[in-house]
Amino acid sequence: MATAKKAAAPAKKAAPAKKAAPAKKAAAPAKKAAPAKKAAAPAKKAAPAKKAAAPAKKRTPNAAFMKALTPSAALAAIVGAAPLPRTDVTKKVWEYIKKNKLQDEVQKRIINADAKLKEIFGKAKADMFEMTKLINSHLK
Repeated sequence: MATAKKAAAPAKKAAPAKKAAPAKKAAAPAKKAAPAKKAAAPAKKAAPAKKAAAPAKKRTPNAAFMKALTPSAALAAIVGAAPLPRTDVTKKVWEYIKKNKLQDEVQKRIINADAKLKEIFGKAKADMFEMTKLINSHLK
């Protein structure tokens, strides 16, 4: 225990060692001395202080995503005829899907196309990751 205290507070002076107990009568059998405890392992180095985080910069959108594109007639029935960036087109298509409850109940990734979406997708069901590819073919 004394060695642990020494390692914890190296600045303090070591306490003086205790005197050995007087020897008992010779008739008592001699006990083996307990092995000396090993010195405490050196204290682990403290983790380096984390660098101060740089102030977050506002991301500028990619110009290709923000370029206004004109939707085809089939896509205009859902998002409107005005030119829109790809990001806004995708948002409006998702609003339409959620409003009309076209997302599959069991597999949320699957979109069940109604008449308007079937013109865009070209099939009855489409995966949500495939949807953007199919929509992009209707943008000019």
